[in-house]
Amino acid sequence: MAVKRPDFSIGIEEEYQIIDPETRELKSFITQFLKHDRIILKQIDIKPEMHQSIVEIGTRPHLTIQDARDDLLTLRQTVSEMARDQGTVIAAAGTHPISHWQKQDITPFERYQGLLQDMQDIARQMLTFGMHVHIGIDDEELAIDTMNTVKYLIPHVFVLSTSSPFWEGRNTGLKSYRSALFKFLPRTGLPPYLDSHAEYKKLVNVLVKTGAIPNTSKIYWDIRPHHSYPTLEFRLCDLCTSIDDAICCAALFQALVYKHYKMRIQNIRFRQYPNMLLEENKWNAMRHGLDGKLYDFGREAAFPARDMVKELIDFLAEEIDELGSRKEVEHALTILQRGTSADRQVAIHKETGDAKAVVDWLVDETVKDSQLN
Repeated sequence: MAVKRPDFSIGIEEEYQIIDPETRELKSFITQFLKHDRIILKQIDIKPEMHQSIVEIGTRPHLTIQDARDDLLTLRQTVSEMARDQGTVIAAAGTHPISHWQKQDITPFERYQGLLQDMQDIARQMLTFGMHVHIGIDDEELAIDTMNTVKYLIPHVFVLSTSSPFWEGRNTGLKSYRSALFKFLPRTGLPPYLDSHAEYKKLVNVLVKTGAIPNTSKIYWDIRPHHSYPTLEFRLCDLCTSIDDAICCAALFQALVYKHYKMRIQNIRFRQYPNMLLEENKWNAMRHGLDGKLYDFGREAAFPARDMVKELIDFLAEEIDELGSRKEVEHALTILQRGTSADRQVAIHKETGDAKAVVDWLVDETVKDSQLN
């Protein structure tokens, strides 16, 4: 039986920093936004996270990247206006440049107390901010097969999103310190190769039956079948400061999923490589960003990350055009030229010597509608 063509819908979740505009520090303020642990305003779903200085939003599913962009821009602007009405501002980046995790208040909901009980300081220090991209796939077997295949190339998208070079006032030397922090959590990283959805269910059921996890929402892989929605969720990206950077990454994920679908129905497959090799590309993206190299394991050679991103765009050229996302994807060429948010944060700090200037730039850039070039 032929696999029904998915709609490849796009949904985007973002986690914003709530900031005191005077001190530029994170501000524990989410409970002022919420009633009964979430608020829906003008069809906008705003949710808390464990730390009270984080506010999470999610777009509706969209069939085109252009509609997803419009929705995301509206969300950013609406949450920014809500924050300013309360005397705060928001910013988008994978970590806050100067705030300390020990000083953050925890949102007083039972599920977060349970998380703290289980993970202690590992959970408390997860003061990180990410972007999750959902691509619609309603066939469970196709979702697993897609996950197995496209994990090879997701570091090539992740490298465009790096936005967390600072931690507690220090330049960490990494372009994505958020990703390094996330490794402390269990059940993270690239997913294992799975033969089928049945194997995935068996794996998860063992964890649930033994009491290791309550449900599949506690699987934190960089890419996973979502536990509630018929989507494949890409979770490894830092929160992009520029909305156009975020949309570029989302469009590339959509094109990757579509590419795999077309390859599958033509009986074409990628060669499978051990996660130990694939993690090397993720590490290089975390550490060096666009200034580093990525490995091509077929050619058994390393190439500049910028060249590998261009190769990815060429590889997906047909799918990008069929999806109508050429303009959004080619924004990657702008990122390659001017750098990621991490690169720009480091440059601002080097120029000014002032971490607060970095925070000010993040606040301004978060709600800028730059219109794709």
